[in-house]
Amino acid sequence: MDWVNPLTQALDIVSSQSVTAGRSDEHALIRAAQAGNSEAFEQLVRAYDTNVLRMAFNLLHSEEDARDVYQEAFLRVYRNLSKFRFDCSFSTWLYRIVSNLCLDQIRRRNVRREEASSVSTGDGEVDRFQFLAESRADVDPQRQLMSSELNGRVQEVLAELSPRERIVFELRHFQGMRLRAIGETVGVTEEAAKNCLFRATQKMRAALGDFK
Repeated sequence: MDWVNPLTQALDIVSSQSVTAGRSDEHALIRAAQAGNSEAFEQLVRAYDTNVLRMAFNLLHSEEDARDVYQEAFLRVYRNLSKFRFDCSFSTWLYRIVSNLCLDQIRRRNVRREEASSVSTGDGEVDRFQFLAESRADVDPQRQLMSSELNGRVQEVLAELSPRERIVFELRHFQGMRLRAIGETVGVTEEAAKNCLFRATQKMRAALGDFK
């Protein structure tokens, strides 16, 4: 006879109830914003603003471009919120908008050019590698150099990928999204997202052979 720990069972129920309550609260916010409640819309923005900005920066590697996408994404949400029909989660709908804007931005760039090792910030050009957290304080200089070279090569390879391959690869490996969510975000099936990720990963592995 299977025995379920009463505490675990209770925690599962509470967790499920919390998720349901959270969705219910968000639905209420969305409906209020659709009815013209500006405070409700501001709460929605505050709930997702950090994630949207982080996602845009991770995909574009430019603070200026990321902020442009951030502003345009929430402007589009504001203009089109009345059309949102709860066919998917609000986050999926929002991230799809962000993803499409990033795709447009990437396509406007010359994806074949070599990306610089720095990013534009309000304080000028900053080495992109300073944004990568180091797990140890006493890092071996040679190892740190190899890490910088590896990250530089990764950025070069990303620039060689097709726009969709790059988006899918970064959403999976840098955003930690599941394939199903990635497919919903970029508007393709889970299988198509999986195939796209496979192609991107194969290209990445082939290009990084020297770092094995």
